[in-house]
Amino acid sequence: MTMVAVVEVCPRDGLQNERTPVSPHDRAELVVRSLAAGATRIEAVSFVNEARVPQMAGAEQVLSLVREQVPDARLAGLVLNQRGLQRALTAEVAEVNLVVPCTDSMSLRNQGQDVAAMVQEARSMAAEAQSTGAFVTLTVAVAFGCPFEGEVPVDAVRRVLAEAVSEAIDEVALADTIGVGVPTQVEALVALAGHEAPGLPQRYHFHNTRNTGYANASTAVALGIAALDASTGGFGGCPFAPAATGNIATEDLVYLLERSGHRTGIDGEQVSATASWLGGLLGTDPTALLGRAGPFPPRALLATGAGTQVAPS
Repeated sequence: MTMVAVVEVCPRDGLQNERTPVSPHDRAELVVRSLAAGATRIEAVSFVNEARVPQMAGAEQVLSLVREQVPDARLAGLVLNQRGLQRALTAEVAEVNLVVPCTDSMSLRNQGQDVAAMVQEARSMAAEAQSTGAFVTLTVAVAFGCPFEGEVPVDAVRRVLAEAVSEAIDEVALADTIGVGVPTQVEALVALAGHEAPGLPQRYHFHNTRNTGYANASTAVALGIAALDASTGGFGGCPFAPAATGNIATEDLVYLLERSGHRTGIDGEQVSATASWLGGLLGTDPTALLGRAGPFPPRALLATGAGTQVAPS
């Protein structure tokens, strides 16, 4: 069996577009619950302008509260600009996630600069972050489609990878920010990233907005990708990308992967319980399905020895 790292992004991407803000205390509790469920990589915070994204206010407080309970937690922070980077480095996050959209419209809306300017800033930020010992991820946003420009040519993704990847980058992540991608695009972009960033691990971020997220995740893993983003309960969306709802759900992805013979180290039922708790805070039900249907085989069958594992060993 192969190990697939499920990167928990609910504390950041899952909450940044919710109408009901979640307090730093409860966001820290979400991180702690995710760690207890087995997540080893968690994007816990976003160092963004709190006036523009009030749901992400108090990033430093969230980190401090988590570290009081789990001192050795490996936590990541999303960074959009130099000011955010300084906050991230001061807060001593283990991982820095730098974002470069591959269309000017999204880049200007999200970060106030065009793609060319963001590429240069990302290279500078990556070098600075690496010098502190942080693990650096370069995320290429709207790689599968843009809410403002529509179809995104593969060449647009290629240019960002070719110009932004440097020795200071430890991982490249391609994001289907608005959930328009399909498996054939996954195949093309996995090959492209392998060519433009040879030797670097690839990670993928899928939304299930149009019910293709899990097919895309399965395709990525079949192509050898070993890191996928997911959000507890399927909560998520981008405040600067209209209709970008629905991350793939951590518990449903874990079920898919483990029934397919892979290991994740995450307890899907525990994640489902956290999703129910979070849904109560938000006043909305999770979109994830594992919490409704339950695991298979059911625990009652496993207790009697009747349940069998159908995935290959």
